[in-house]
Amino acid sequence: MPKANDLKKGMIVQVDGKPHIVRRSESKSPSSRGAATLYKIRLNCLLTRQKIDLSLKGDEFLHEADCQRTEVQYSYKDGDNYIFMSVTDFTQYSLHSDELEWQTQFLVEQQEDIIALLLDGILIGIELPQSVTLVIDETPPAVSGSSATNRTKTATLSTGFEIQVPEYLSIGDSIKVNTSTGKFMSRS
Repeated sequence: MPKANDLKKGMIVQVDGKPHIVRRSESKSPSSRGAATLYKIRLNCLLTRQKIDLSLKGDEFLHEADCQRTEVQYSYKDGDNYIFMSVTDFTQYSLHSDELEWQTQFLVEQQEDIIALLLDGILIGIELPQSVTLVIDETPPAVSGSSATNRTKTATLSTGFEIQVPEYLSIGDSIKVNTSTGKFMSRS
């Protein structure tokens, strides 16, 4: 049972008997002495897609949802549906793009290390790895001698996702991107 202060984006918890995915978690420090830190948490119900906001103290517990987890590979996109295949028994599952929301910007065909969340044999969501490797498709030319500076530029990745990268990177470079923050981590 995770505490409110342990919740991270993408975790699945149970609220009112239904599985919910954590979309955002922010801490609010109180101004008075002795008051507890509050955590404002935005959740989406995986069954109804309804959004809810909770305010919890850091030591309050939530129950983890009883989801079966299985490793899958992202196979391909069929219209608005994303098709995933189990790496153990080759069962195929699909999710609509609305159900994946921000996760689509990190999916590349034949990508592995994805965990499918199954409820009664039905795919209700996925958990991405901590980081993914993507290729830069578009960016201004690399600036020579800029490796020692912290200046950045916008780059469009192979999935269409735009990100800020260091100036020394160029088109065709592979980079690691953090899937929970959407930020550049390192060159691959």
